[in-house]
Amino acid sequence: MWDFFCSLKLTIVTLILLAVTSIIGTVIQQGKSPQEYMQLYGEKMYRLFDTLDFFDMYHSWWFVSLLGIFAMNLICCSIKRLPKVMKIVNEPNLTPDDPFYRSLSNVDEIVTEHSIEDVRGKVSEFLSGNFAKPVVSEDGEKIHFFSQKAPYARFGVYVTHMSLLIILLGAIIGVWFGYKAYVNVPEGQVVDQVWPRTGREPIKLDFQVRCDDFTVTYYPGSTRPKDFTSDLVVLENGTEILKKTIEVNDPLTYKGITFYQSSYGPAVDKIYRFRVEERATGEVAEVTGKEGGHIEIPGGNRLIPMQHVDNFRNFGPAAQVNIDKGTDGQHQHGTPFVVMQNYPQFDAKRGGEYIVTLLGVEQSFYTGLQVAKDPGVWVVWLGCALLVVGSMIAFFLSHRRLWVTLRPVGDKVGIMVAGNAHRNQPAFAIWFDEFRDKLKEELSR
Repeated sequence: MWDFFCSLKLTIVTLILLAVTSIIGTVIQQGKSPQEYMQLYGEKMYRLFDTLDFFDMYHSWWFVSLLGIFAMNLICCSIKRLPKVMKIVNEPNLTPDDPFYRSLSNVDEIVTEHSIEDVRGKVSEFLSGNFAKPVVSEDGEKIHFFSQKAPYARFGVYVTHMSLLIILLGAIIGVWFGYKAYVNVPEGQVVDQVWPRTGREPIKLDFQVRCDDFTVTYYPGSTRPKDFTSDLVVLENGTEILKKTIEVNDPLTYKGITFYQSSYGPAVDKIYRFRVEERATGEVAEVTGKEGGHIEIPGGNRLIPMQHVDNFRNFGPAAQVNIDKGTDGQHQHGTPFVVMQNYPQFDAKRGGEYIVTLLGVEQSFYTGLQVAKDPGVWVVWLGCALLVVGSMIAFFLSHRRLWVTLRPVGDKVGIMVAGNAHRNQPAFAIWFDEFRDKLKEELSR
């Protein structure tokens, strides 16, 4: 079992499966209603996908199991390799012998006629000035120097592994303890619950949200919305806690719950305002009513708003109305006619019993909000920060080591020089050649 979870093949297979399933989760929208899926895929495909949990796959047992296997694989591989890395960093070879030197690819030997004490001082000073302060060891007649730089670079990969585990943990926290929901809030009204995408029961908030105003602007000459905003207020026990005007990509967040501007629509029927003058008596009244409603007017008859347009034949806002005469049981429909807001006297020329002027039409909206709660988002951010740090260390830093051994060669001194780096070997080989040449020049003085 240990070897199974330490297997590189398992890592590759798990990553491929996660990539494939993530593509499925991206292509198939998550959290829609069964009716929407039936309309998109048909009944047979809906039942198949539903059986496979494709409509809520990030909560499915098999996807969570894949994440668990990937995490176990990552942990086991790290535990297996970490002791070896710790030994390399903490227990370097301070007295290298000839077989050790032969095992390194970057190695050279210099012979000098200086005394071994003079060479010892020069090598120690040269290493300190051009690389890192050495650790000096003596083994009989031999004197060994060991220097290293950036030993922590070997742990960058483990920081990366840990960051991936933290990101997975944050994602699981978000999936299991968070939710995505929606709510429509009519202007002037208050809500204290939202409806989850995947559930039928609403979720109760421990505060209230009120929409004070909704505004939509359109591109010139069209009904295509250019921008829409909502003035939201957060209340607790009737007290206003927070106010913010939100728009797309600028949400409101309170107690870890974020409200995104998503959609809008008409909240109720349009409210019409008219000025009505009875031509026979001269009696004037200002009346209001909904579209299709019966509005009492002087003389006992009723005005019925039928339709409204923002621009009637380039004359501006106008409404089509009708006047019913008589009682409920014996009323008589009149002929529909148009009244215009920008031309109050237009209807006077019609010659009817009433002169009707359109004063205005009000349309209130509801704002559609996407609601998201993700308690794991800060854990994910922490993991992302560690991922950047770990990747920078792992890819841009290298653990470089140098060994120098002095030994008597007849009446001269032999100097073995060797080095290695745990990554980017070609670049280190170039650097080592330059270092060796400088050392030879220093020893020749």
